[in-house]
Amino acid sequence: MDIESGSARNSPPRKGEEEEEVNDSPIEEVRHTVPITDDPTMPVMTFRTWFLGTIFCVMLAAINEFFGYRQNQLFVSSVCVQLVTLPIGRFMERTLPTRSFKVPLTNWSFSLNPGPFNMKEHVLITIFASTGSGGIYAINIIAIVKAFYHRQIHPAAALLLAQTTQLLGYGWAGLFRKYLVDSSYMWWPSNLVQVSLFRALHEVEKRPKGGLTRLQFFIVALVCSFAYYIVPSYFFPYISSISILCLFFKKSVTMQQIGSGLNGLGILSFGLDWNTVTSFLGTPLVTPAFAVFNFIAGFVFLMYIALPIAYWSNAFNAKKFPIFSSHVFDHDGNPYNITRILTDKSFSLNMEEYENYSRINLSVVFVFVYGIGFAALTATLSHVALFQGRNIIELWQRTATQAHEKLGDVHTRIMKKNYKVVPQWWFHVLLVVVMALSFFTCEGFGRQLQLPWWGLIMACFIAFIFTLPIGIINATTNMQPGLNIITELVIGYIYPGKPLANVVFKTYGYISMSQALAFVQDFKLGHYMKIPPRSMFWAQFVSTIMASSVHFGTAWWLLTSVENICDVANLPKGSPWTCPGDDVFYNASIIWGVVGPLRMFGRLGNYSLVNYSFLIGALAPVPFWGLSRIYPDKEWPKYVNIPVFLSGCGMLLPARAVNYVMWGIVGIFFSWYLFNKKKAWWIRHNYVLAAALDAGIAFMGVLTFWALGNYDIYGLDWWGGSVTDHCPLASCPTAPGVVAKGCPVF
Repeated sequence: MDIESGSARNSPPRKGEEEEEVNDSPIEEVRHTVPITDDPTMPVMTFRTWFLGTIFCVMLAAINEFFGYRQNQLFVSSVCVQLVTLPIGRFMERTLPTRSFKVPLTNWSFSLNPGPFNMKEHVLITIFASTGSGGIYAINIIAIVKAFYHRQIHPAAALLLAQTTQLLGYGWAGLFRKYLVDSSYMWWPSNLVQVSLFRALHEVEKRPKGGLTRLQFFIVALVCSFAYYIVPSYFFPYISSISILCLFFKKSVTMQQIGSGLNGLGILSFGLDWNTVTSFLGTPLVTPAFAVFNFIAGFVFLMYIALPIAYWSNAFNAKKFPIFSSHVFDHDGNPYNITRILTDKSFSLNMEEYENYSRINLSVVFVFVYGIGFAALTATLSHVALFQGRNIIELWQRTATQAHEKLGDVHTRIMKKNYKVVPQWWFHVLLVVVMALSFFTCEGFGRQLQLPWWGLIMACFIAFIFTLPIGIINATTNMQPGLNIITELVIGYIYPGKPLANVVFKTYGYISMSQALAFVQDFKLGHYMKIPPRSMFWAQFVSTIMASSVHFGTAWWLLTSVENICDVANLPKGSPWTCPGDDVFYNASIIWGVVGPLRMFGRLGNYSLVNYSFLIGALAPVPFWGLSRIYPDKEWPKYVNIPVFLSGCGMLLPARAVNYVMWGIVGIFFSWYLFNKKKAWWIRHNYVLAAALDAGIAFMGVLTFWALGNYDIYGLDWWGGSVTDHCPLASCPTAPGVVAKGCPVF
């Protein structure tokens, strides 16, 4: 059973198991993974915790934000910190003095070295790092305002937007933690991976004969990754995306459309850069095989079946536009002149100019991406209802009973016996304060963010309503339906023509809920690892303030210091600052905010047929659920996961075909072949290798920027020094009479 698959046997226990569960969890996977012991004397909020937690929170926030603006993005996960901090903590244990230091003017004292570096310190440090590694969605708003719309935003408004959208989730988390944390039936499957890894890391390890310890292996792999990345990042960027067909068919638009890994279907394209594998899609080494196969199957279906049929049959006038683009176009196939339809003073839609100009048009792949997003939402709800619905209802009934009768499993009883709970009024006060700051952010600063007070209330109401039901789904199935489409639709219909109002509403409505569930999940991890709840609260709260501030500071610095950042047409040759993620976010703000869903996907738009995707997504899991009921002994229908299948398509734009191709190859090799053929090696080295490869790239990427990129030196001036795949014709339209720069006219 794969605990990340959401297919865990989490049904209520049979009668014969009741006696065992009196002193354990009613969830089988939890019983096998989480120990029922605790040592409340272990120091937790130590100097080591604060020192290492702060350093790695700041480091990951800065690195991930820094790389988020580059052509090949890099995401350094908290797993790297989880692995690296163990030897650092033990080194501090051996070398720091043990004497106590008194804090002036207080009764507080602390020791730099309170004893052996323990698992609880390690967990809290990882929580710090996890908060830093996660992106700040509101930063995308700041980026599109400054780099794409070329307007000003007050830095205080931008900072408050980043922090309030993150902290608002604490309020929702506090309101529902009794159900989503204290309940033994809300078990959060992915947390068991973390518990297993922590326990494995803290077991005594002996170096195998003729081999390396995991730490030695990590250092070797990190050094190799660090040294190699200078090649694709500076000397030979072309190897990040090699398109074979483009080398042989230099004048064929069709063959370059088929072969380009960056702007086409990516057939016979590949990359020799670990960043190509992990950028946008994350590392495949930690993804279970069933998810890899579903994910890649979704990509293959869209890219090699649906997309070619739609493009070459000219569906949605596809041939007027590039086959693969996240940009918006007018009816003649030219890039859409967005400034023409925006009123400069009010920064809103000029309806008269819009009607005199053109409807918004999309590339066919962009149309499919939105259709997939619609379908994924309903498919997730349908899949969960069909495959997990009965279990969820039974688990919720037991959760409600536990909450009402103040019962709990052994873990809850241990936590309540050994530690003080977080007072509910802490969350209430925080919620009130953050709500007040949110109102000030939206209504103050000359209403630069466009969202009125009633819009903020509506966004918070949506987050409040959906946090508990989606939290129950997430806690029992490891799936989280997103609210981004719902929030965009709601505000797009109610308040069209306001691009910033749309994205700000989505951030307060969707991200605050998502952040709440992230906090709750971390609380549950602390619950399993027996971390004092108040220590968890302060670690999360402080790290959130730090992380959002560092993300904001890094973004503001880049947006104000890198000339022409995100402006691909005016960037220096070889510059990596293309902002692929923000480019998609910007065009989405045009679609949902400036023009609105009525003029895109409604009766006044070109893409009303895309709405059928909601129905298709809802029905897609039904056949496989039926097969699993008809043939209960067959395993394969249970592994067909339509939401994961659809997510394999939905990550396109900003991800490209070459990212999927390489991600799939590496994922199948590690998660399927090595897992089945070389399991001992996989168990010992797989996660360590993933962390080392990511860390090596991160360190070299930052080093090359400070040493070279800071002086506008981005690579050698030769054929292989280009960050493109030498497929210039792949972006050409093929409809008769459409004129595009550098393209033949058909």
